[in-house]
Amino acid sequence: MIIDLVDTTTHSIEDALTAARHRMGGPAVGKVLTLVIVTTEADQYDALRASAEASREHPSRIIAVIPRGSDEATRMDAEIHVAEARPGEIVLLRLYGLLVRHAESVVLPLLVPDAPAVTWWPRFAPERPGDEPLGRLAQRRVTDAAGNADPLGALDRLGKAYLPGDTDLSWTRLTQWRSLLAVELDRPHGEVTGAAIAAEPRNPSAVLLGAWLASRPGEPDRQVALYRRREAELIAEELRRLEPDDVYREALQGWPQNVVVRGPLSMI
Repeated sequence: MIIDLVDTTTHSIEDALTAARHRMGGPAVGKVLTLVIVTTEADQYDALRASAEASREHPSRIIAVIPRGSDEATRMDAEIHVAEARPGEIVLLRLYGLLVRHAESVVLPLLVPDAPAVTWWPRFAPERPGDEPLGRLAQRRVTDAAGNADPLGALDRLGKAYLPGDTDLSWTRLTQWRSLLAVELDRPHGEVTGAAIAAEPRNPSAVLLGAWLASRPGEPDRQVALYRRREAELIAEELRRLEPDDVYREALQGWPQNVVVRGPLSMI
């Protein structure tokens, strides 16, 4: 079921959500968190598809905030998606005028009561996620440095602005690699004097992996096939834990000192 509300209010959105769930016989409660997505019109489809898939594991109210023209008359249009086959709800908020700069004022009343909130920027990471109004609403703030024009520059800025609760999908993409490497490093081995990580140029996951290895280190070279995980799997993993990730903080803030990037190779 899709409900379109033009020039609407948060009260009207809540009424529409309640009525839709009542008509479909779905539960009014049971959502474990609110996922706020700050995105653009061009990127909202992929972000919503990934978050909707993740909501099967984490029933959520998903709120996509799409800033439109700030020089237009102030108004908010909403698009509500409620489906029997999927837990939770999806609310797209298209903001115009002054609301573009005050999105938190319309998102706050729509948060699931007494449940944590997570804010996700799928592409363009803000300078200081924890200081963003929508970031301050959340227990966890998820960025993706890989979506920026200068991924390593974005990673550097995120490190300087880090606050407990910040994380980045460039780090989440390393979970399987870190698990594999942790097993190898836990075995008896000789002194580790260096390592080379081959990756695409300016790959933020590569430098984070290098920084993590530099903070935690014989074996013969091996080839390991690890598939590139889909965005839905990444965001689902981040929603499993809402406490601060201190290991991410150490790697994020340590990479400029411990990793030297040389062409397509990150050397530590």
